[in-house]
Amino acid sequence: MSLRPLVKGDEEELRRIHVAPEVARWWGVPEEGFPWTDEPESTRMAIEIDGSVAGLIQFCEETEPRYRHASIDLFLDPALHGRGFGEEAVRRVTTQLVEERGHHRITIDPAVGNVAAIRAYEKVGFKPVGVMRRYERDVDGDGWHDGLLMELLAGELR
Repeated sequence: MSLRPLVKGDEEELRRIHVAPEVARWWGVPEEGFPWTDEPESTRMAIEIDGSVAGLIQFCEETEPRYRHASIDLFLDPALHGRGFGEEAVRRVTTQLVEERGHHRITIDPAVGNVAAIRAYEKVGFKPVGVMRRYERDVDGDGWHDGLLMELLAGELR
C-alpha cells in the first residue's frame, strides 16, 4: 500500500468507489468537481494498493496556534474492507501529521453506526471523546445521525 498526491486520471476510479453503496452510505453522492474542488481546504491523497487506486484519504489542519490540530477522513474500495488497509492508511497519515507537521492532536468523526471504521481507528490509537448528536444529515436527506468524535494525542499512536 502507498499514499500519493492525487493526479489527473484518478477521478474515474475515485468516483466509482465513492458511489459504491457501502461508501455512499457515509459519504453521499460526490459533489460537482470531486475530487478537485469540493473540499478545497483538504489535502487529499490516493490510497494505492498493488499500483491501483483503492481509495482516498484526506486531512485538514487548524493552524490557529491556540487550537492547532488536524482532522482526517477516508474511504476505501468496499472490495478491500476488513483487510487492514484503512487502518494502515490512517496510521500513515496520522504519523505524518504528528512527526512531520508537528500536530499534537488528530481528530476523526465517523458516524456512530459505522462500527467497522470505529474499530479500525481504535486500533491506531484513536479514543472516543463524545457523541455529536444529530451531527450529520443522512444521505437521503430525510433525517440526521449522530457522529462519534474521536481523537488521538501524539503519544497514543500505535
